[in-house]
Amino acid sequence: MSSLALERAAELFGVLSTPVRLQIIGELCQGEQDVTYLLTQIEASQPNMSRHLQVLYQAGVLCKRRSGQHVFYRIADESVVRVCKAVCRQVESDQSTGVD
Repeated sequence: MSSLALERAAELFGVLSTPVRLQIIGELCQGEQDVTYLLTQIEASQPNMSRHLQVLYQAGVLCKRRSGQHVFYRIADESVVRVCKAVCRQVESDQSTGVD
């Protein structure tokens, strides 16, 4: 692997390093959602949610659009979804088989 690829992977894992951000991505896998909806699905304060969404947006993981008072978010980089799903599947598999 090139050093550039490794740097990008490290950045991505840093961005995805909190459960709330993984939950956000999980919710947005179902399609575009606004902040109000995300707050009903994920336990976080509005300022905390906004901070996590901003980190994901600035990293290029999410896109956003404004419609009146609402801001809608969607997945911008589908490769992030594949990475999240692969890692989560592996963790679940390890837990069910007792692998440390």
